[in-house]
Amino acid sequence: MEIQWALVVHGLVTLLVVVSLLCGHWPIFQDTFIERIQYFITSGAYDYFLRFVAVIFGSRGRNCFLVVEHYFCGRPNPILQLLYLSILGVTYLVIAKSSFRYIPGYYVSELHRYTSMLAVGVGVILFLLTSFSDPGTVTAENVSQYISAYPYDNIIYVEKECSTCKISKPARSKHCGICDRCVARFDHHCGWMNNCIGEKNTRYFLAFLLWHFLICLYGAVVLGFILAGELKERRVIYILTVYYGVENSFSSLFPYIVQWLVASYNTQILLIMFLAIVSLLLAGFFGYHAHLCLTNTTTNETFKWQDYISWKRKLNEAKSSAAALKASIHAVTGESNPPKSKWRAFFRRSPLQNEEVVVKNNVYDQGIASNLFEIVFPLSERRSFFCRKSE
Repeated sequence: MEIQWALVVHGLVTLLVVVSLLCGHWPIFQDTFIERIQYFITSGAYDYFLRFVAVIFGSRGRNCFLVVEHYFCGRPNPILQLLYLSILGVTYLVIAKSSFRYIPGYYVSELHRYTSMLAVGVGVILFLLTSFSDPGTVTAENVSQYISAYPYDNIIYVEKECSTCKISKPARSKHCGICDRCVARFDHHCGWMNNCIGEKNTRYFLAFLLWHFLICLYGAVVLGFILAGELKERRVIYILTVYYGVENSFSSLFPYIVQWLVASYNTQILLIMFLAIVSLLLAGFFGYHAHLCLTNTTTNETFKWQDYISWKRKLNEAKSSAAALKASIHAVTGESNPPKSKWRAFFRRSPLQNEEVVVKNNVYDQGIASNLFEIVFPLSERRSFFCRKSE
């Protein structure tokens, strides 16, 4: 039983680390241990590592490490793309080598040999589409059309010029420091795709996330049915109850069945755990981006709105505090008229309670149907886009 518990603990720790690394910056995890773990992984541990390198190898070794880091993280490179293809290929080969010999089985038909190949092939196609498609590069030739297509809201987007490209910056665009280009409706730069996710390829990115979630879920379910078929064909439950006298109940049979599966099919168990964890992560990531698309918001705009609302609240708090201080000074110096009765003074609202409520006013949200239509059929690929002129 120690092996089973070790697998469970290993899976939970892996899930915690991966969720913290990928999702710790989400607003839902703000001020939680998930955010603190994500900060330690991405910043705290990195700072300690740099200090360690400087102590062991000196400043020259530290500078060499920073050069290597800039190559991998500060400029386009195919490292993560190759890593993705390696993970996908190795996982499929391990599944084929270890589990295809049980197909066809009691619950699994021969068809799954070919559907699995088709599923992986479609996933690679979506990966290539997302990686090598134009995310919506803003150039001097199309900047006027993009400015007309995405008007400035004068809240988080105001009219200004890109300091690098030396052209006007359309609303919702951003200059990617890694790709060195302005991208329309910029969402984020994805290292796994070695490409920006923007106006033109958000649809491919969403399809990639959804399809890979379904692939992982499909693989875990099929492997589960393979194990269930082996359990049925080898009559394990019958042997345990008849020959070993184990009570025919779930609570009594479960430890013995798990022990038998781990001892005989440990590779399949590990694969199911791996696919289940990855599918959960992909489901969360897809759900987050699907929510952004349904509200016509980007990841970049989410952080912009957070900064704006935080700044606006601090400004309102400062104004309310100043008003409260002014009222207190007037009350002490007697410059203001006293209230008509102490009863009214008791129920009088404090200036701090008059703080203005800050709300998010997303002018680009045109309703769920229109928002989805804009993702599937980007504005720059419509005939009307080329007829637009900047006012």
